[in-house]
Amino acid sequence: MQTIVEVLPDKSALIERSLEIVLTKIEAAIAQRDIATIALAGGSTPKPLYEKLAEQDLPWKKIHVFWGDERYVPADHPDSNEGMARRAWLDQVPLPAANIHPMPTDASDPAAAAAQHEAEVQAFFTISTGTFPAFDIILLGIGDDGHTASLFPHTDALQVRDRLITVGNKDGQPRLTFTAPLINQAHAVLFLVAGASKRPALNHIFAPEDDDTLYPARLIQPQGELWWLLDEAAGEE
Repeated sequence: MQTIVEVLPDKSALIERSLEIVLTKIEAAIAQRDIATIALAGGSTPKPLYEKLAEQDLPWKKIHVFWGDERYVPADHPDSNEGMARRAWLDQVPLPAANIHPMPTDASDPAAAAAQHEAEVQAFFTISTGTFPAFDIILLGIGDDGHTASLFPHTDALQVRDRLITVGNKDGQPRLTFTAPLINQAHAVLFLVAGASKRPALNHIFAPEDDDTLYPARLIQPQGELWWLLDEAAGEE
């Protein structure tokens, strides 16, 4: 694993730098494999990145978009990560509908939806059960509590090692989420972190030793590159 930590002057600089890295990774993946796979994060921090990606002239037919986690709500719900990314980016560019791979949230049972999406990911990457695909780029954030994707402190999802997709839990509300082992297969993981409220969690995440179940972002140790892009408010220490 190669870890790169960059502290940018402000959020706009953080977004510009993340855009540079994402475009470079997309270009390299297409050059190597004629396809690029990216898994998106939700929340407010990456939204301006998606808006900037919507302005790019990219080989859209070669780019496939996934999500690292999703709230268990319809795509048109205000809290939907898919809905946010579609409005900010995906609906603005000629990306083929077949290249967009949202997490299903219409089943009555979230566990069944997780299994369905796992099968879809396995079929896309043509892998067998028990093996983990390598996404080119996975975008992540962290919460003030140290969670990432929908891997929340002291939840069962943190212990899942044999699945690609599992059910996360936030205050009793189900989420679908990539598992830590799936994230850790990525060629590049980018954490985008803004705001002074993230500083206490970052201190624990970067500590040489701490509690992974209390600060789940510590579980993210990808076989490829691990990028931490912080604005000055978050990364001052």
